[in-house]
Amino acid sequence: MNHITTRRQFLQTSAIASVATLCGRSPLFAQSDGVPAYLKGYEAAYKKNPRQAALTWFREAKFGLFLHYGLYSLEGRHEWLQLRELIPVAEYAKLKDRFTAEKFDADFITDLALAAEMRYVNITTRHHDSFCLFATKQTDFNSVNSPAKRDLVAELAVACRKKGLGLCLYYSHGRDWKHPHAPNNDQWGRNARPRYDPPEPSYAYGQSHDLQKYLDFMTAQITELLTNYGPIAAIWLDGIGVPLSGDQTKFKCQELYDHIHRLQPQVLVSYKQGLLGTEDFFAPERKAVENPSGKPMEICSTLQEKSWGYNTQGRHISTEEAWTKLAEAATARANLLLNTGPRPDGSIPPEHERVLRALGKRIRTEGLPAPDASAAPPASPKARREKKAASKR
Repeated sequence: MNHITTRRQFLQTSAIASVATLCGRSPLFAQSDGVPAYLKGYEAAYKKNPRQAALTWFREAKFGLFLHYGLYSLEGRHEWLQLRELIPVAEYAKLKDRFTAEKFDADFITDLALAAEMRYVNITTRHHDSFCLFATKQTDFNSVNSPAKRDLVAELAVACRKKGLGLCLYYSHGRDWKHPHAPNNDQWGRNARPRYDPPEPSYAYGQSHDLQKYLDFMTAQITELLTNYGPIAAIWLDGIGVPLSGDQTKFKCQELYDHIHRLQPQVLVSYKQGLLGTEDFFAPERKAVENPSGKPMEICSTLQEKSWGYNTQGRHISTEEAWTKLAEAATARANLLLNTGPRPDGSIPPEHERVLRALGKRIRTEGLPAPDASAAPPASPKARREKKAASKR
């Protein structure tokens, strides 16, 4: 038995044992007074109002690490690989047989986040291809049922708890390219699913399609994420373009938000720039949005141009460019969620590690960038669309 195999088995066993203890309300994932470990220093506020305490923590956190990791990482082309290249569902699923995650190291990742002066970590528990990085009873399309035989979310939960980092969980809500009853192109726009020709045989069509089955599947998975891994800082939903393309009430998102808050009262909910307006914070991509609500905002951006997952073709940004992103977020009174796409084996690209460590060193020397008072406020999405349309006339 080699060192990698031994370590992989140790990590999986340790994570499962820790999570099992966690489910028994052990202080492993909370302080002795029952407050989540990442909310150390907010105990008094937590006892009065857990979610308000979490919102205060989030506003003050400023900087987090995003991880896009999944089957698409193995090919190194793009996280939308399946849709862009029209890879059939059964063919794409074969990537699971190559998923080892042999160098995915939650301790290293969380140490790196701390070195960069980050306060939280967000991982893609399930991206649009529907492959899950956690133990789930809802599908066998997951990392535990792969050669990795590991629950990566559990491992990261243990590491975050030890180091006082908030754990946020990305979950693809609007898009799913595998589930038979996920939103289809007929009702939800051209990019809800890959446009296969001939049609994908595993998908449900017409009267056979039942969106409720997909909603039940998602609710069950989010319930698993909020009951099996200890206190979670945020549920970060993605795929907003799909419900925005049709009757969004069919997605019953407020019911989902209420269910999340019942399971963990402190957990924050986002759905990109805001689907209903009842989200706890806004999470626009790359650029700030107009924010008259006064709710917290988090801008997500990435260390590799034009891609969130590992991509051998994309340019890696420099430390100075990353610092500019931090400064832009500060000016928008927003957090920055800075993404790295782990390599096929789960290791962090060295180009990204260098930038993150350099950012941390600069923050410890200079502090976080101050807001630029002279900068103009961000235009609203509507204003940006009107400006774009005017430029084409």
